[in-house]
Amino acid sequence: MALLSVLGSGSIIVCVMSQRLGRTPEVQPLLLLSVSDLLLAFCWLIGGALFSQRCTHCYNLHTVEQILYMASFFFTLNYMWNLYTGIREKYYSCMDGYVQISNRVSTAGKITALLSGLIPVMLMTPVFIQGNISQCQANFSEPYRCLLMHTGELYLTSKHQHLIRACGVLHTYSIAVFLATFLLTLLSIIVLVVKAREIYRRVVTSTGYLGNEQRASFRVMDRRMLLYPLIFFCCWGPAVALAFLRVATPSAGHGWAGVVLYISQACTSASQGFLNCLVYGWTRARLRRAGRNVLSRDMDTQTPLLRSQKIIRYQALRSF
Repeated sequence: MALLSVLGSGSIIVCVMSQRLGRTPEVQPLLLLSVSDLLLAFCWLIGGALFSQRCTHCYNLHTVEQILYMASFFFTLNYMWNLYTGIREKYYSCMDGYVQISNRVSTAGKITALLSGLIPVMLMTPVFIQGNISQCQANFSEPYRCLLMHTGELYLTSKHQHLIRACGVLHTYSIAVFLATFLLTLLSIIVLVVKAREIYRRVVTSTGYLGNEQRASFRVMDRRMLLYPLIFFCCWGPAVALAFLRVATPSAGHGWAGVVLYISQACTSASQGFLNCLVYGWTRARLRRAGRNVLSRDMDTQTPLLRSQKIIRYQALRSF
């Protein structure tokens, strides 16, 4: 699943950078989200590669992971905010009788993008510094400790018993920050989706005519607006349930419920980059056109035989 996330996020990044769309206000939030998903997928691959080895760096790896998936949360929220503001600005422009399109990222957009990357670092800096001072990495030196989002209880040897309190506080703080950012992001996405849907309905019904075409566009919009929060919840629901279970009843995590949640989060959380590239990226018409331009430009550099073969595959891909 992490490899699929690398391929999905990488495809968005390659397409955007090759077409030089990274500075456009419509695509830049998607590029930042894809970069955070790509880095997070690489961290999961590193954790999987260290599955059977004793490693003292697992604690720092988990801290970096939490920074990255919190950054992914905020960049997802930044993407939804830019989507909502874009729909709102186009609506008011149409109502005023003119359409104003800017090809530059606004100052507010730059600030929100910067904060989306800085806030996770600021929240997790105490965990990184104090955890290394208190030698909490000793709890993660056993095999399999580097696995994806290990939220299990702290396992301490007898010589590290005096570290239980400090490391336990940091562990609880990390889970609390994760749960808080998840709930904030999910609720904000739902609010922005509902507001964007209301504005879209105003735009469609502003002419006073509601026919079959308008009703069909409503159905498409409703499905897409339902898909955004649903994908986010499906990706992180098992991880959130496991984290909440560890805080509420730590012993329950060793039963069948904990096993199911561990397996579920490995399948869902690691697939975030892949699902985000499909839902947020390749559903956009502008990005699909850019992807087709990359393919067609690549065909112009081939020999006649390879070009004819790629034309057939390219036509099949377009029809699909």
